[in-house]
Amino acid sequence: MSGLLLPAQGLLFDNDGVLVDSEPSVVRSWSRWAVDSGLDPDEVMAAVPGRRAADTVALFVKPEDVEQSTALITRYELEDVAGTLAVPGVLDLVAQLADVPWAVVTSGVRELAAARLLAAGVPAPDVVVTAEDVVMGKPHPEPYLTGASRLGLPPGELIVLEDSPSGVRAGLAAGATVLGIGETALVSEAPAVVRDLTGARWTSDGLLLPDAALLRRP
Repeated sequence: MSGLLLPAQGLLFDNDGVLVDSEPSVVRSWSRWAVDSGLDPDEVMAAVPGRRAADTVALFVKPEDVEQSTALITRYELEDVAGTLAVPGVLDLVAQLADVPWAVVTSGVRELAAARLLAAGVPAPDVVVTAEDVVMGKPHPEPYLTGASRLGLPPGELIVLEDSPSGVRAGLAAGATVLGIGETALVSEAPAVVRDLTGARWTSDGLLLPDAALLRRP
């Protein structure tokens, strides 16, 4: 059989960069926040991927200012969701998951995650784990352990789909199979990496990935 089969009973998707392409919005919003906060936008952007907004903000502002600054970046991002698109292959794959346990596990807050999924036309699953649901964000495994628990499956029977090195570390630490999405994932520890989800197919045995999408094999 051509392609790569990752055995699993369910899927745990990161949101930004995996289900939805929100990068232009993220760059605009965080750059705006950085300038407003008297910070270097490039330095701030380097800290954003795979982290909760509050965790990123806490790297740059005083502890007493974290809550207010997090509310500001959240507002900026919510004001800029209109151009969010589905990552290639996502809509076709999600349409195959009607009877498959799957969840979204994102570092974003609930309101922003819902807005981006809606803008991209990606239906939200019953289980969505967001920044508000965990004490420790990625790269800590808590977000993915929470997602697995809510699906009622052991992490070892699930595939985590992630684009950021931080998220990949979280998935591996949780004990899941991890699939990297996009070229950024090539610098992570993800054993397998695909360009995007074009041609990905759910089978009775797990997730089948076409050769054409593979950037790295286990």
